[in-house]
Formats: sequence, C-alpha cells, structure tokens
Amino acid sequence: MIKIEPKRKSIKTEIRVNGDKSISHRVAIFSAMSKGISEIENFSSARDCYSTIKCLSALGIEIKIEKTIKIKGAGIRGFKEPIDILDAENSGTTIRLLSGLLAGQPFFSVLTGDNSLRRRPMDRIIVPLSLMGAEFWARENNKFPPIAIKGRYPLKPIDYKLPIASAQVKSALIIAGLLAEGESKITEPLPSRDHTERLLPAFGVRLIKSENTVIVYGNQELEGQRVYVPGDFSSASFFITAGLIVPDSEILIKDVGLNPGRIGLLNVIKRMGGEIEVYHKEDILNEPVGDVLVKSSQLKGTVVSKEEIPILIDEVPLIAVLGAYAEGETVVKGAEELRVKESDRIRAIVTEFKKLGVNIEEFPDGFIVSGPSIPNGGIVESYNDHRIAMALAIAGLSARDSIYINNEECVSISFPDFWDIMSKL
Repeated sequence: MIKIEPKRKSIKTEIRVNGDKSISHRVAIFSAMSKGISEIENFSSARDCYSTIKCLSALGIEIKIEKTIKIKGAGIRGFKEPIDILDAENSGTTIRLLSGLLAGQPFFSVLTGDNSLRRRPMDRIIVPLSLMGAEFWARENNKFPPIAIKGRYPLKPIDYKLPIASAQVKSALIIAGLLAEGESKITEPLPSRDHTERLLPAFGVRLIKSENTVIVYGNQELEGQRVYVPGDFSSASFFITAGLIVPDSEILIKDVGLNPGRIGLLNVIKRMGGEIEVYHKEDILNEPVGDVLVKSSQLKGTVVSKEEIPILIDEVPLIAVLGAYAEGETVVKGAEELRVKESDRIRAIVTEFKKLGVNIEEFPDGFIVSGPSIPNGGIVESYNDHRIAMALAIAGLSARDSIYINNEECVSISFPDFWDIMSKL
C-alpha cells in the first residue's frame, strides 16, 4: 500500500518520462524481422516491453541489453520454433502482435499470459489470422489465451474490415500481411494509433494508408535501423493532469511523442479550458516529438464521444480525474472497450471514485462525473491495473485528505519510474 498526500504547495518542475511503450514493442519486433543489426535507444523500461524481448529471444533472436538494446534480426523467415511456451505476462500488445508474426512462421508455438491477460479476448485476431491460413486453438471456443498456433508460410492475403478500431489487431494483421503472398487490405471503422504504419516505412517497408485502410504488400524484407524512442505520451498524461489540477503549478515534459493518434487527450483538455502548450521539435522515424508545457487551470466539463475513444483509450481514467476537478458534467461515451483491458476500467474507476466521495455514475459504455467533486481521503484498490493505480495517485494530489492505494507495484507494467517522479514532485 502507498500513501498519497495532497500537495499543499504548487508544482514547478521539468521532467522526462520513460520511452514510448507502444513504439518500443513495435521496434523490437520489426528489428527482429529485419536483416542486420538494429540499435534501440531509450527503449521503454515497462515490464510489458521486456515480455516482448523475452519472447523474441525464445524465438531464436539474438538480443543484447546494455545502455541500448541491440537486436540481430533474422529476417521475416528466420525465427525458430520455441522449445517452451511463450509468456506475454500482462502484455496484450505482445500476445497480439506476436500472434500476427507467428501465424506466418511454419512451426508450432503457444502463447499465454497472466491471469488478467488470459481473460482478454483474442478471437478478434484469431478469426482474421485463421482466414489467412494459420491454425489456432484457444480456450472457450478460440476466444481466450493460452493460444496454440500452427503457422504457415506464405499466408494468404486478406481484405478485412475490423469490427472495432484496435491498433493491436490492425498491427497483428499488418505484420501477417508481410508474411503473405500479394496484397492485404485492413480497414478500421475509426482511426486508431498508427505507430505500425509510421514505423514500418522507416524499416524499408512499402505500404499505403488511405483514410482508414492500410494496404500492405507481402514478402518484403526489413532493414535494421538505429532507433531513438521518444517519451511515452500516455505516461506524460498523468503529469499533464497533475499540472492542471494542483493549484499554481507549471510542469514542462520534455521529448514526448506527439503522434496524432495518441494525443486525443490534448483536445479534451483544451475543450475543458486547460492551459497547455505543445512544441513540435522534430520527427524521428516518422514520429513527431516535442515538449509539453501545462499550467494549473480552471476546468469545465465536456463530452467525450465514441469517435474520440480510439485515440485516447488509455487516458480515459484521467478524464474522470479531470471531471472531478471541473465545473459541470464530464461525460464519456462509447468506451465499452475499457471493460476488457487489464481490469474493467469503467467499473474500477467508478467504484473507487465513489469510495472517495466523487459524484460519478456508471453507464454500460462510460460514465458521467458531476463536478467539482473533490475526492476525499480513503483506501482504494488498483485492481492490479497500472493505469487505475496511477490515475488514483494523481487524483490524490489535490484531494481533501490522504489516499492509500493497494497493490501499487502494478505500475511497473507500463511506467516503473512513476513513483520516483511522484516523490520528486
């Protein structure tokens, strides 16, 4: 259990956050698929990303972890059949993206994860990858991990429309498309994160993106690269929120990834009257990078629509925090996907906020916060979900009394340095 004491003084500071988790997963996988050696600087310290590294090592990839990560790629067909089960631990990105890779490898493999991951739906990747020719066996009629895969090479190309917008599912199919013969088309109902589409061309891959459709051409070889991973915007979002709700504060966050598919929270903050400035400094591997300056603000409620959810899915718990400190109603709609994350995040945030006296109501696809409704002190649960734990910690910075969070160590899944930065604030 950790104690969060309300800040009685302003926060004036400059910080950096860990390397982007989504980018780190992808550059590790793309480096393994490449010919030659890739060197990755500022690789994420998140435990999830090291789940990907361990799985790639088990597939025969030579990886050296020093100040940088050096990966000797095997090409798209050079992976080896693992002698043991591949453990993705808590990482949905690991299990889904590697399923796309393993679907196109001519051997047998098994992927599993922890208790939380084994409750997350995998039929959304199993169905399209099966259409491409791979064979799958999974729990409850091919819905939940563990997943056994008998891959084939080459896969059959696919023209597939995703039922829901999902960067993980889209990326798994793009990777599988590289292992197919001919042209594959993947279409989303709404735009989601596009790190895969941005990063693959930097590794020498030809693909086309037109509105919500990605066209990928099979049998392409990737080339090893030197990579710098920018700061993780989702990690930065916690301290952006802190800067907004702690009175008379100003926080500068340096070298943050500013991918348009990741910064939907900034639009919400601006609608709420938040004082925030973004400085785009450069592009690295087709990813915009810059600094974010945030100042304490008088916030007002807003409505977050279903169309916005895919580009701020990880930040929805923070919108509840902002709503508690804002004037009027803050409404989130169309976020039912949050019910199948590491926890049921809608239920978790509503339940714990109610314990703290916040005026919040749960809906099947979201919630409504009537503010200002400043959290009281109390004991709350993290549900072993890193984003719930961190959101509750930020909410406690301007609470009426101390908040105690159980199982706070789960934050290492995505942001091991979180508590260190919090202590320095």
